Amino acid sequence: MFVDSGHFKDRAQLPEWRSEPGMPQRTPAIGGMPLPTSEPIMSIALPRPCLPASWLMRIACGLALCVIAFAASAGTVTGFATQESQAMPRILFVLTSHDRKGPADVADAAPSGFYLSEVAHPHEVLREAGYAVDFVSPKGGRTHVDGLDLDDPVNAAFWNDPVLRAATENTLAPAQVDPDAYVAVFYAGGHATMWDFPDNTELAAIAAHIYERGGVVAAVCHGPAGLVNLKLSDGRYLVTGKDVSAFTNDEERAVGLYDSVPFLLADALQARGARHVSAPNFQAQVVISERLVTGQNPASAKGVAEAMLPLLTSATPARD
Repeated sequence: MFVDSGHFKDRAQLPEWRSEPGMPQRTPAIGGMPLPTSEPIMSIALPRPCLPASWLMRIACGLALCVIAFAASAGTVTGFATQESQAMPRILFVLTSHDRKGPADVADAAPSGFYLSEVAHPHEVLREAGYAVDFVSPKGGRTHVDGLDLDDPVNAAFWNDPVLRAATENTLAPAQVDPDAYVAVFYAGGHATMWDFPDNTELAAIAAHIYERGGVVAAVCHGPAGLVNLKLSDGRYLVTGKDVSAFTNDEERAVGLYDSVPFLLADALQARGARHVSAPNFQAQVVISERLVTGQNPASAKGVAEAMLPLLTSATPARD
């Protein structure tokens, strides 16, 4: 329920923490056989086709439409878009490109990436509400997964969807993003974000542009690492003077990574002038401050998306 302080709380317990590297998935490829060629040596009476030419043409057109429909369902990943998908308001999901809980040169660091439930659950809420979702990462291209809990049916549905899986393996690069096309940006978490979100100036500029056009900025768990250095056009940090929620110092201790992360996220946000509002370890906590929505941990991911919806309805920026 919402309380006077502007917090959205659901005391559901955090699902079991699991960290397994995602299995590589081959991207489906569609290819056509080369047309046969012939030389006009002599006139040959060819046998009539088994089906009339009109039926063959219909079959060929039908197959072509199936290919286009499949490509359209992948949105920006394939470059196809239906008129309906183009008309849907769009939200940009930011995933980490980093793949470990440590610097890139530490080969024995535990594997990491975006935390699956922090993508799958918000994605389901926002898609069911009529929003299209695109994926971007600091480097573009393939990302990596953490928290691969496929006993969670929402996680399983996302992960086993070939189009969505392909989208996470073929993310946009920041230079490919038109911020005017989006009504919101959502930073998904995962410990890996602590190494590549804070200093990515391109992503920060995209998020600031969306916010200053009247859009929504949201983040969950370690996703607020992308907010630490995010400045608005007047030079102020976005989080200054706002209430925020993010993975807490106590939760870092509980998962054994207090001394492994490059900085403590809650402390860094407070150093930028934010008021960090925490709940007990691994309890859902969502904080709304103007058009900024933040969540504390994986248990908060669905609530962040739900809290975004009324803000999107009332504050969606006008399209150019």
